[in-house]
Amino acid sequence: MTLSSILAADQAAPAGGFNPMNLVLFALFALLIIMMIRKQRKTKAAAQEKQSKLSPGVDIMTNFGLFGHVKAVDTENNKIELEISPGVVVTVHSQTVAKIIDPADASLSGDSVPDDVSSLTLGLEKRDDSKESAEETLARLNQENNKDN
Repeated sequence: MTLSSILAADQAAPAGGFNPMNLVLFALFALLIIMMIRKQRKTKAAAQEKQSKLSPGVDIMTNFGLFGHVKAVDTENNKIELEISPGVVVTVHSQTVAKIIDPADASLSGDSVPDDVSSLTLGLEKRDDSKESAEETLARLNQENNKDN
């Protein structure tokens, strides 16, 4: 037997026989279709939930990073009037809404940033350095540095 006759015998499929590889391919194809349909349904449900929450008075973030307060929703034209600062109202397409910000999330993010630099000096002694001369300050800092070493 030559190599060409062996290859020809492997490639020849039985005329009326059943090839189990076809069954595996059909199963994988069916699984792929089911997963695509499932993902599409989840995406559609998430979009409907977002649209139901979208009403005047909520805070949103758009896909391009614009934060604002919804003033009006026009469902016919798919437009939202968004107030980005007091007195400044812009119109955006309703599909640009990336996230609806819950009031609980907004209050948490506002408390985490201090208004002043007091958080940088926690644990340090408060002194009145305004009466200290440059030489006295240098001497005090050298003395504190020598204590640490």
